[in-house]
Amino acid sequence: MLHAIWLVPAIPLLGAVILIIGCGRLPSLLVSIIGVGSVALSAIIASFISIGFITTPPPGNAFTIILWHWMAIGSFSPAIGFYLDPLSLIMMLVVTIIGFFILLYSSEFMAGDEGYSRFFAYMNLFVAAMLVLVLARDLLFLYAGWEGVGLCSYLLIGFWYQDPANGLAARKAFIVTRIGDTGLMIGLFLLFTHLGTLEIQPLMLRATQSWPAGSTMPTLAAVLILIGAIGKSAQIPLQTWLPDAMAGPTPVSALIHAATMVTAGVYLIARTHMLFALAPAVQMAVAVIGAATLLVAAFAALNQHDIKRILAYSTISQIGYMFLALGVGAWSAAIFHFMVHAFFKALLFLAAGAITMRLHHEHDIFRMGGLARRLPVAFWSFFIGAASLAALPLITAGFYSKEMILSATWAEGGRIPVLWAAGVITAFLTSLYIFRAVFIVFFGDLKTPVSGHYGPRITLPLIALSLLALIGGFVETPEGLGGITLFSKFLASVFGEAPVVSGSAANLRLLAASLVSLAGAGLAYALYMRSSPRFTAWAATPAVLGWRRFLFTGWGFDRLYNALAVRPFLAIVRVNRNDAVDYVYQIIALTCRMAHQFLHQSQTGRIRWYAGWLAAGSLVTIAISVLQ
Repeated sequence: MLHAIWLVPAIPLLGAVILIIGCGRLPSLLVSIIGVGSVALSAIIASFISIGFITTPPPGNAFTIILWHWMAIGSFSPAIGFYLDPLSLIMMLVVTIIGFFILLYSSEFMAGDEGYSRFFAYMNLFVAAMLVLVLARDLLFLYAGWEGVGLCSYLLIGFWYQDPANGLAARKAFIVTRIGDTGLMIGLFLLFTHLGTLEIQPLMLRATQSWPAGSTMPTLAAVLILIGAIGKSAQIPLQTWLPDAMAGPTPVSALIHAATMVTAGVYLIARTHMLFALAPAVQMAVAVIGAATLLVAAFAALNQHDIKRILAYSTISQIGYMFLALGVGAWSAAIFHFMVHAFFKALLFLAAGAITMRLHHEHDIFRMGGLARRLPVAFWSFFIGAASLAALPLITAGFYSKEMILSATWAEGGRIPVLWAAGVITAFLTSLYIFRAVFIVFFGDLKTPVSGHYGPRITLPLIALSLLALIGGFVETPEGLGGITLFSKFLASVFGEAPVVSGSAANLRLLAASLVSLAGAGLAYALYMRSSPRFTAWAATPAVLGWRRFLFTGWGFDRLYNALAVRPFLAIVRVNRNDAVDYVYQIIALTCRMAHQFLHQSQTGRIRWYAGWLAAGSLVTIAISVLQ
């Protein structure tokens, strides 16, 4: 069954090709069957492959298949090949299964849209590109999938291109992520130049054999790969594209945030973790960037009004947790949180979409309210997703993955306690901002009339993802709560054995993290369900309003970049609107025309003049020969 792994990305790709060819000519039912069915079939094949891999592991706990070679130039022979190990297997399952639920939901959510077929073509292509990225045998093939998800994100963010704002958001995402992509591309050139291969496993082996830890070359290579990961995963300072990416349809947001695109950077660092181990300074930079992004995005989320932008900043913050774990060497913890995050973030976005589609696509949480009884499925789905995001103890998957990161951060990065403190503070803020949304949206007075109804294609994905968001964390529990280590042991062949954190101090930190999450939810209840006049008056003071406006804009990053880069560039464009480079070629053309006009004067048609010039030229030539 392992030899069929190429079918996992090929089937969604085939579905995309069929939908593109038949775009506008296929009936909606057939479009949804092809779009959803191809990803469902991919998920089924991926599941059978995973069962076979787990029950009968291949030699070395890894499997490689090469379909064909792109080219052969000296020692450079990149291949269309796939590599399956526990890391890529987990990524493959998450992309296909979560992708299937999102596409099933989309078949009802997007019903009646004039771009229905085009939507599913893009989504299938998106899933195929992400599968290529996570299953690629070498970094060049991985880069093809990397650019593929970037292209699809542009197409899907700007899906409703009739609105210029959506096109602007799509271009912004494409341009900002290109900054990171450029860094990654240069990094690939550097790695091949110095190590002679781009096949990932031999590349990592050669790096450890050729480069001493902390030396210049692995540090430079790790920095370039980190730049690529920062761009795709929307970490500081390239995080500004992700909130604006909410311009796309809600299922697009769910797919980008839960199973594709933003998690690509996490996978890239995890896949090349041996290189980062050779560059400890860069690895620590990963942790610092993650910790800073945690706090910045959490404060921004606390001041948003749009329900999707709250979730967008939440994603930036949660990816920050993954970067924090990667930075302290807790590789398994980062991938565990990636998996759990995919469950609850897909659930939150789909639940948000289920709310907005019943409220005439209203996104402002302050125009909602009183929806708990009127939309019970959406309420319980969003509540379960919020509880998992907030890491409410014992009953949610998010608690176990976040606790694993915090424990590893204390154990591995204890020499810098501020990293652990950033994680704990953000856990409190996360609980506060997501339960702020819960209480405002679902309780209080009804502000917008509810209309329409849900079908099973909306409710089934919500129910399935709710179950995963609750029970998906029980594959890895802390020592004080059973000490289950199934997940980290499964990844041990990739990352090595994960250290076990135990003892009374570890239990105290576990208790503290639990109380922090509960405290955030309690404060949200006190502020937004039992609001006091004193709090309302304080929140309306000019100083607080100014600070909240600053946080609402995402800490002013867009304004800063507009001042430092966008406006100067546009000013240069205005000055150079006629393109100064063209003047060079215009001068060359003018010189040629003038030379032509001059030589044209010699063409008189008089034979005597031609003979005279010929004789004169001959005399000059003879004279030169004699004088020499």
